[in-house]
Amino acid sequence: MEKLIKSATVLDPHLIKNDFPVFKRRVNGKPLIYLDNAATSQKPESVINSIDNYYRNHNSNIHRGVHTLSYESTVMYEEAHKKVAEFIGAEDWRNIIFTRNATESINLLAYGWGLHNLKEGDEILITIMEHHSNIVPWQMLRDLKGIKINVLGVDEKGNLKLDDLPGLLSERTKLVSVIHASNVLGTVNPVKYITQEAKKVGALVLIDAAQSIPHLSIDVNDIGCDFLVASGHKMLGPTGIGFIYGRTELLQDMEPFMYGGDMIEKVTIEKTTWNELPWKFEAGTPNIVGGIGLGVAVDYLQNIGLTNIYNHEEELLVYALEKMAEYDWIKIYGHKSDSQSVGVISFNIEGIHPHDVAGMLDEQGIAVRSGHHCAQPLMRELSMDFAARVSFYLYNTKEEIDLCIETLKKIKKLFE
Repeated sequence: MEKLIKSATVLDPHLIKNDFPVFKRRVNGKPLIYLDNAATSQKPESVINSIDNYYRNHNSNIHRGVHTLSYESTVMYEEAHKKVAEFIGAEDWRNIIFTRNATESINLLAYGWGLHNLKEGDEILITIMEHHSNIVPWQMLRDLKGIKINVLGVDEKGNLKLDDLPGLLSERTKLVSVIHASNVLGTVNPVKYITQEAKKVGALVLIDAAQSIPHLSIDVNDIGCDFLVASGHKMLGPTGIGFIYGRTELLQDMEPFMYGGDMIEKVTIEKTTWNELPWKFEAGTPNIVGGIGLGVAVDYLQNIGLTNIYNHEEELLVYALEKMAEYDWIKIYGHKSDSQSVGVISFNIEGIHPHDVAGMLDEQGIAVRSGHHCAQPLMRELSMDFAARVSFYLYNTKEEIDLCIETLKKIKKLFE
């Protein structure tokens, strides 16, 4: 149950659009229709203003001065950690480490924990759905440490083959690293169940929440995971800011990922000791304004309500799938069961390359993604190399979906 939502109201995307300056512009002479939210979200005025306000009125380095600006910057930056901690139900704001993005967060874990704790013969379990950022760091450890990577597959409906899960877990499994929501299929994986199964063999659990945290209420204590990562730019925040949540005892035992200023307690020529959490893992001058902007983005999401956002996107998703199903020349991947999904639809049009589809949609001011979506193993599993993708967020409307599909019909007719 969502503990952060104070009320449940009907979300009005037409009013919400007014909070986002980008929707005042036109693309190729057309009003912007932005359907590439799985790649990055647009930014509300409040986030943009927080960045402007910081540089105009507060700019200073944190933890390095006793003057007013340094104190203000430090308080604002630490307050952002607290907002993120509350947002995901973390027990302490010091369990939130700011990074550049989810990719850097996973690398922090791979280097800070994996490099020092894994040995030859140990195993890591991932899924075929993973974004490349949750595959490549573990391959690095495989090559350096001689560990084994096991992979949980998907069925024909786009769901994980959970019946295969027990057979892939053993006392050799040290980490289960799983995506919460697929950026290709939209499938929301049962991470609480997967975590419970992993704990039976003593494995740690990492949740990649980059695609879920903008849309779903998340409680790390309810899930029971050990680590969770996300990127701020997908949840209305600035680019260049993300975070990793970790349990206190694990973070305290881990080695730093980067070394230098501010992550130290005491330095002598002979020896250095580390700072307290979370600064132990935030070496150098961090993205202060990015953290502050992320905190304001969390405020915005809290105000709208994650339940309201999810319900709105679910309505858009059902509407779009029903409309697209009317045309047999549109091939949709996933969405073949009643499993929970976020608002992501990957598709191809028979006989037309998805890059051509995306380019011609752009001519009408409609922004979608095309390519392999940084998920090539999953794409090969689905017998394709590339796909077009539409992805929805709180400011999208049914009218935009109608215009997108009408344009797809014109594209199909033109190629015929």
